[in-house]
Amino acid sequence: MTKTISPPSPVTPVTPKPKKGKSLPSGFVIRFGKFVWSTMWHIMMSQLAPRSKSGAYVRPESQFRDTVSNDGKYKPEAGRYKLYVGLGCPWAHRTIVTRAIKGLESAISVSIVSPNGDTGAWVFNEEEGCQTVPELYNLAQPGYKGRSTVPILWDTHTKTIVNNESAEIIVILNSQFNEFAVNSELDLYPVELRAGIDAWNDKIYHAVNNGVYRCGFAQTQEAYEQACNELFTTLDEIDAALEKTRYLCGDTVTLADVRLFTTLFRFDAVYYGLFKCNRRRIQDYQNLGAYLRDLYQIPGVAETCDVESVKRDYYGNLFPLNPGGIIPSGPDITSLLEPHNRQK
Repeated sequence: MTKTISPPSPVTPVTPKPKKGKSLPSGFVIRFGKFVWSTMWHIMMSQLAPRSKSGAYVRPESQFRDTVSNDGKYKPEAGRYKLYVGLGCPWAHRTIVTRAIKGLESAISVSIVSPNGDTGAWVFNEEEGCQTVPELYNLAQPGYKGRSTVPILWDTHTKTIVNNESAEIIVILNSQFNEFAVNSELDLYPVELRAGIDAWNDKIYHAVNNGVYRCGFAQTQEAYEQACNELFTTLDEIDAALEKTRYLCGDTVTLADVRLFTTLFRFDAVYYGLFKCNRRRIQDYQNLGAYLRDLYQIPGVAETCDVESVKRDYYGNLFPLNPGGIIPSGPDITSLLEPHNRQK
């Protein structure tokens, strides 16, 4: 008798159980994390950037405000003075741009300092028995408790700080060392243009030079929006003015251009993204973009510009603004060498 073999019953596929993985944080964890980070952020920002009651950034005043002159205690001499500067700092950058344009490289030396992201202090290879800028300030004024900033105009003879206000240092460099300057005939602050230079400086300092910091360091939405509106209103005004003149005060470079240049150079690389100044890039302005290229191409100026140091100092060391410390790869600044046609 032949045995009939029944076909096997169909096997029901077994769906593997999903592996247990990490789920999204619970609402409580998210709220608690935001509270902790927000609290820590405000604490860190209060140390990094003093604020008003409205949350707006307030820049402290410089403390050393002496000058160099033939009838003062700090007399102009070649080799006597030194500039301490950070390559990422726009305020310090003003001084080495002025030094380059005037041709004072052989008369005034430069020491480069770098920010230490862990301590918040500028550091350098040992000089004058010091390795940090706070130590240098304490050498100049024992017991000094104020902010230790750059640039510094240092007197190597008396081992002290002559001036640490960039706006005043560049005036000193322009006028007090002409006997040692290669371009002694170039006056960046001529008497006949001073009223216009000072007017631009006042407007640009508040809304642009310090304005980008007021955007980046704002601790309330209202403070940010006010600073951002003032910044771009002023940039639009400058762009319109540059439709008629090559530089801010006519056909010659002045200290007003120097003071604006160092902010414009950093704008697209740093302020546009990190400081939330992202309504428009400088290169997108018809006149401001070409004006930036014009200034960058002045002999000696490009050599003072180090965009990699700028990005490293801002993105790598301003922890409250960039906790991950990731430094962007761009932008490519070779476009600054393209023709500017501002002479027309």
